[in-house]
Amino acid sequence: MKKTPREMGTAELVYGVHPVRELLAQKKRRVYDIFTLSDDPKSWAEIQPLLPKYPYSIHRLARQALSERIGTTDHQGIAALAEPFSYRKKFFDVSRDQFLVMLDGIQDARNLGAIIRSAYCTGADGVILVQKQGVALNSAAIKASAGLAERMSIYQVTTPSVALMDLKHAGYNIYVAALSENANAFTVEYKKPMCLVIGSEGLGVSYQSLKAGTVVTLPQKSPDVSYNASVAAGIIMSIVSNSFTE
Repeated sequence: MKKTPREMGTAELVYGVHPVRELLAQKKRRVYDIFTLSDDPKSWAEIQPLLPKYPYSIHRLARQALSERIGTTDHQGIAALAEPFSYRKKFFDVSRDQFLVMLDGIQDARNLGAIIRSAYCTGADGVILVQKQGVALNSAAIKASAGLAERMSIYQVTTPSVALMDLKHAGYNIYVAALSENANAFTVEYKKPMCLVIGSEGLGVSYQSLKAGTVVTLPQKSPDVSYNASVAAGIIMSIVSNSFTE
C-alpha cells in the first residue's frame, strides 16, 4: 500500500488562524492532523465548520506544549499537518492568465508570503516561484500570506532562465523591478499579457531577469535607502493592476 506524506515524513505544517482556515476551505490538499489548545481558542468557531469529513486526528494541548510541538509561538492556538503544498503542474495559459508575478530569489520567508498576499489582493493570476537562491514556500511564508497562498496558483521552477524561457515562449511581456534612473514605475505603459519580476532583498533580480524585459523603478527620496522588498512589490503590483483598462 502506498504510504501517505505523513507516513513518509513529508507532510507540511500550517499554523495560524487564517492559514489553517484557508487550508481547510480551499480543499486542495489532504489534512492529517489538527493541533489546537486544550480549551477551544476563540478561532475554533471559524475552524470547526470547515473540518473535513474524512478521518483525521485532533490533538488538544496546553499552549506551551503546542508551541513546542510545532516549533513556534506564532500559532494563534491552531495548526495542521497536511499534504505538501499543491503547486501548479502546467505553465500558465496566456489567454487566461494575463498578469503574473515572478519571484526571483526572494530569501526571506515573511517577504515571500507578504508578496504572495499582495499578488492575490492586486488581482495577479499566478505566481512563478524561482527555487535558485530563494526561500521555500514554508509554513512561515504561508503564515505571512495570511493563508492566501492556498488560493493562489503558484508555479515552481528551478532557475530564472527556465522561467524566462517559458514566459517568452508563451508570449508574455516582461517587466523587471530594479533600480534605474530612467525607469519610473508610474509612467511605464504596461501591456497584457505580462509578468512582473521581483528580485531578492539584497541583490535584486538575477542578471538573466534584468536583461529580459522593461525595467521599472519606484521613485524614492534618497538613493542610499530603499523600500522593503515586499512593500516595493506591493506598491508596483498595485500600480500595474490599476493601469489596466478593460
